[in-house]
Amino acid sequence: MYVHPLHRLTDRDALFALMASHPLGAWVCHGRAGLVANHVPFLLDRSRGPFGTLIGHVSRANPVWRELGSAGPSVVMFQGPQAYITPGWYPGKAEHGEVVPTWNYVVAHAHGVARAVEDRDWVFDMLRRLTETHEAPRSAPWSVSDAPAPFMARMMRAIVGIEIPIDRLEGKLKASQDEAMPDRLGTVRGLREQACDTARAMAALVQDAIESDAADSP
Repeated sequence: MYVHPLHRLTDRDALFALMASHPLGAWVCHGRAGLVANHVPFLLDRSRGPFGTLIGHVSRANPVWRELGSAGPSVVMFQGPQAYITPGWYPGKAEHGEVVPTWNYVVAHAHGVARAVEDRDWVFDMLRRLTETHEAPRSAPWSVSDAPAPFMARMMRAIVGIEIPIDRLEGKLKASQDEAMPDRLGTVRGLREQACDTARAMAALVQDAIESDAADSP
């Protein structure tokens, strides 16, 4: 991934938070016929390895898990808020006209070697943890133990676990850092006026970047 120096996101906690809040990863690995892409909800185990370990599962009918024996590299891409940025929000449009549209976004790329896991206890623990994480905000969270044991046994036979220890973690935050300050402030105002939650989330990221730059200034 190309990352301009102004857009580097290296804070591990910020990357972990992005991955946790947007857990549906776009996983790309090598298959026998070339690149293979799958979309998998991953759980990040922060306690395992310097950059954590991703765990999840795929359908047993999905051939990807049978093609992981060569220990080839994988990358899982997590995308956070993103938004189109119109130059109509820039004061620079009226002042000099030298403005163009752009797109703001934040992403994390987790690199590592994936392996398939068929151990029944591992798969059950992965399902329990994944479910507990996403059911936690609910007033009456569903638990794996709520389903009949024979039914869960059938469901578990239909999936295969996936584990990816992360050996390299890249982040990119494109939040108008390369624009003139009046245009950055105009972007925040414009995004906040949108009805879309993701636009407002991007407004917060642009504002945070402005405040971070101000704090770093002498």
